Amino acid sequence: MPVFAYRMALASAAAFALLAASASGALAQKKYDTGATDTEIKIGNIMPYSGPASAYGVIGKTEAAYFKKINDAGGINGRKINFISYDDGYSPPKTVEQARKLVESDEVLFIFNSLGTPPNTAIQKYMNAKKVPQLFVATGATKWNDPKDFPWTMGWQPSYQSEARIYAKYILKEKPNAKIAILYQNDDYGKDYVKGLKDGLGAKASSMIVAEESFETTEPTVDNHVVKLKSTGADIFFNVTTPKFAAQAIKKVAEIDWKPLHILNNVSASVGSVIKPAGFENAQGIISAAYLKDVSDPQWENDAGMKEFLNFLAKEFPEGNKLDASVIVGYAVAQTMVQVLKQCGDNLTRENIMKQAASLKDFRTEVLLPGIRINTSPNSFAPISSLQLMQFKGERWNLFGDIISGEVGG
Repeated sequence: MPVFAYRMALASAAAFALLAASASGALAQKKYDTGATDTEIKIGNIMPYSGPASAYGVIGKTEAAYFKKINDAGGINGRKINFISYDDGYSPPKTVEQARKLVESDEVLFIFNSLGTPPNTAIQKYMNAKKVPQLFVATGATKWNDPKDFPWTMGWQPSYQSEARIYAKYILKEKPNAKIAILYQNDDYGKDYVKGLKDGLGAKASSMIVAEESFETTEPTVDNHVVKLKSTGADIFFNVTTPKFAAQAIKKVAEIDWKPLHILNNVSASVGSVIKPAGFENAQGIISAAYLKDVSDPQWENDAGMKEFLNFLAKEFPEGNKLDASVIVGYAVAQTMVQVLKQCGDNLTRENIMKQAASLKDFRTEVLLPGIRINTSPNSFAPISSLQLMQFKGERWNLFGDIISGEVGG
């Protein structure tokens, strides 16, 4: 072969090899499942925009505004988020219908932060059978941390059992001889809190808990339950409710002049959607727990993370009430989701989304309280497990004590 022809052959072979390498490299770099393309990431969501838990609907609206902000800045790795959010009215059969629509008709990549323990329970087996991520569910039930049996489902907020264990630690220290009356929603959500409190109280649970009163979300009011609990002579009232019923209970406790130590679960501790409607004067001294910063707390006035959040509200979501704790929850969980998608790079398969969600190391959205970090692993699907106690005084919550871990042991 002439030297020239030989060189040409070598050059052609090299060019072909380079082309093949770049083609395989491109294939290696970009992997998609249904719901992801070069330009789009399709995310599904289900919220109670109507019904007994409609106060939480603002979480979905906040997330939509945050994803729009991300899109306006160019998206994630050049891809825009297409956020499809449906109403289920906090009704599990409707949740099933909406989940099927999102997965089978809209063909979303995954379902993100759908709200409520009964609704998410209704779709958990379906999502895992379909191998579609049910990611950062908006409920603190302990069952979401079960990577062995449900590898496609993960929580985000502290578990209800963890939170209740923290209240138990406080009670045993401050009022070890108290009589406790519990009002709880009659489903997995309410029962998880009750179990956590009993586990935390240990052997003293049977003697300290003098009454357990459950209610259905279909009831118009919990007033009669509160009156019944007062009659037990309890001096601690553990109020495990969603916002509408929490406000009713706070009002009724004041109205019947019952003066127990009132412990209110975190998911109903919003100043805007619970305390203000119930009346600030009726909420004095209530104890709860937090893992996110509170806009009404002056200690965050010059905090960079809080400034960023308030700037987001002013520019992207002016209709959002800064005093509604659900707004800051929606903002924080949306930031966590964006972090996971950034980590995914160009590998937007459902498997990699779960892998990256289970690989968060000391991640912080700057609206988390100092000292609280998000950590996950293939064996731990519980991103946040610590809280800090707080007491309501004047028109705001006041944090006290240390950050406490309420992790539930195996």
